[in-house]
Amino acid sequence: MKVAIMGYGTIGSGVAEVLRVNRDLIAGRVGEPIDVKYILDLREFPGDPEEGKFIKDINVIVNDPEVTLVVETMGGVHPAYEFVKANLLAGKSVTTSNKALVADMGYDLIRIAREKKVNFMFEASVGGGIPIIRTLQTCLTGDEIDEVTGIVNGTTNYMMTEMEENGSDFDDVLHDAQARGYAEKDPTADIEGFDAARKIAILTSIVAGQQVDFHDVPTEGISKITAYDIRYAKKLGRSIKLLARMVKEGDTYCCRVAPYLLPPEHPLYSVKGVFNAVFVKGNMLGDSMYYGSGAGKLPTASAVVGDLVAMAKHLGKNIYMEWKDEKLELADPNKQENRYFVRAHQGRGAIAKVFLNAEIIDMGVDNELGFVTPKMLESEFNAKKEELGEVFQVIRMA
Repeated sequence: MKVAIMGYGTIGSGVAEVLRVNRDLIAGRVGEPIDVKYILDLREFPGDPEEGKFIKDINVIVNDPEVTLVVETMGGVHPAYEFVKANLLAGKSVTTSNKALVADMGYDLIRIAREKKVNFMFEASVGGGIPIIRTLQTCLTGDEIDEVTGIVNGTTNYMMTEMEENGSDFDDVLHDAQARGYAEKDPTADIEGFDAARKIAILTSIVAGQQVDFHDVPTEGISKITAYDIRYAKKLGRSIKLLARMVKEGDTYCCRVAPYLLPPEHPLYSVKGVFNAVFVKGNMLGDSMYYGSGAGKLPTASAVVGDLVAMAKHLGKNIYMEWKDEKLELADPNKQENRYFVRAHQGRGAIAKVFLNAEIIDMGVDNELGFVTPKMLESEFNAKKEELGEVFQVIRMA
């Protein structure tokens, strides 16, 4: 069975390595070997184990009937979308690790795959090597999913862990993450939460069976978290994590990406470093959690190859996935209830007057006090925050 890989960066080369190293194992599970025939990339790779398979024209893959499986690891929406679409229309199944492509165009590519009786899969687009998408699609299809909460960005989790354990400042930790290859040269998508927003939009689309626009997900990153916030968190016995959350609200879902203060009993409290984890609550299963390497060459490539094996076992047969193109209207986030940790330039009297029964946390910092509010609606909190005046920080309590 022949496969083509589009994009030979970290993940694409990892896919080739997995297929090469585990060739016999994969052949035993599929019924025949899966071999790489083409690799599409504009660059040259002299001396590479796959040398001789590199091409620069997408039409070579599209027009070769021997290629039945395609891997997309180029990244970005364009031209990845056009290349994937062309292969699906040509009757080839495609798997991708590209969360931007899935979040923006997943519904369209799933529809085309269904019409052509092939498959479009994307396990590696969320959680790297954690099999969360296949779990939601197969193992938990008998459950109504009430909540999905995840640490789905290894860069930000590494940074929060370093700040917490070593007392480091944000800028220093970011430079360290970049030096280690955990953060991109432009880290905006990670540290501002946009990467996590795309991922929770994908998971919500799968659960809801309907397109969720990640632009509709209220998103806050970690760029405003300071060493002072870490000190307060320790005083409270909590840990700050960037969470991507989806909670069922009536006939729809309330989504958010933001830093949260987690207590030790929370399942995600102990997830450290570059690891990812996804907590799922089902109405029948109850609580479950899925933990593992959320990024990296081989863990992500392993998830891609898992899709390849599934597609190879279902040639000529579409594995049905409900994902309507009609956009899902998410619940109003202002109607969600939370408790909030706040740092403000106000005295005890002013805080107590605006936020009744607030829990004051005095860390001895000049001209500020920290406090935790009672549970209240987001809209109510925002109104009271304006009434309070100068506020340095707000972090939700999990």
